[in-house]
Amino acid sequence: MPALSSVQPNNSEWDEFVIRHEQGHLLQTTRWGELKSRFGWTTERVALSDPSQAIVAGAQILYRRLPYGIGTLAYVPKGPLVDCQDSQTAAQLVDALDQAALARGALALSVEPNLADSPESAELVSRTGFVQGAACFQPRRTLVVDIRPEEADILASMKSKTRYNIRLADRKGVTVFRGKASDVETFNQLLTMTGARNEFGVRSPDYIRTAFGLFDQVDQVALFLAEFGHEPLAGIMVFANNQTAWYFFGASSDAHRNLMAPYAVQWAAIQWAKSRGCTHYDLWGVPDEDEDTLEGGFASRDDGLWGVYRFKRGFGGRLTRTVGPWDRIYHTLQYRLYRWALRWR
Repeated sequence: MPALSSVQPNNSEWDEFVIRHEQGHLLQTTRWGELKSRFGWTTERVALSDPSQAIVAGAQILYRRLPYGIGTLAYVPKGPLVDCQDSQTAAQLVDALDQAALARGALALSVEPNLADSPESAELVSRTGFVQGAACFQPRRTLVVDIRPEEADILASMKSKTRYNIRLADRKGVTVFRGKASDVETFNQLLTMTGARNEFGVRSPDYIRTAFGLFDQVDQVALFLAEFGHEPLAGIMVFANNQTAWYFFGASSDAHRNLMAPYAVQWAAIQWAKSRGCTHYDLWGVPDEDEDTLEGGFASRDDGLWGVYRFKRGFGGRLTRTVGPWDRIYHTLQYRLYRWALRWR
């Protein structure tokens, strides 16, 4: 096997690598790193190239100082990007990640590979010296809708009630439009309302504005708003990279809930993703429990995110689960304090 070299890729080189890698994900792109760097994280990219200077493996690392003076955490969301079957390249990449993380004084390196959950995946990750991680930062389980078929067939694959609600919103006069930067404030107002109603945290207005601004520059984000008589009722912000679109942020008003506006904006986002060549639409995050293990079924649950899950489940899709978080521990005592702090929270 040809020798690999450590390189410092520029933004375009790195993003091209992420796009062509089979495990490539939006959270490994340079713009996602820029977003996180504006909200308390610092970013570094570690990459290996072959003799032709092509990147063959790498990871975007995020660093953050932990509370209580515990230390610094190094974190790789949806990565690293490497063929885990290639043990030599994987080992060399892990060594490069160790060097980078230790140079920043990290107590541990936490990764959440974009790999399907299986004993084989877990074995491949553990073989490189990782142990099962302390915490998930990203949703481990999600629903992914195949949007390669014609629109009529995509609709046919949804639950009948979801199809009905999409059509009901249209019949009742709900209109959907693609928003611009000036419409982000309306979306933020809806987000605040949603968080208060459902009693869960939402991203700050500045975070949403920054995310939209960064990805709007390269046409990788779409904001859709639903109105009834010029009154905003629902909104959705969707991101795309290569052939996948992700539903990251959604919100709705307390008013006119019988008009089913959230279904209308979700369908508009799916249509947008399909029109730009995406093949899959990721509904991004559902409770990490099996449906068939719930007493009375998931339809009987109203706690936590089960109401959101029922909404997402109506759009069909395949339930998927990743291999989860894995850690490389550099400082045992600090790492124990970190785990204790997570449990305390």
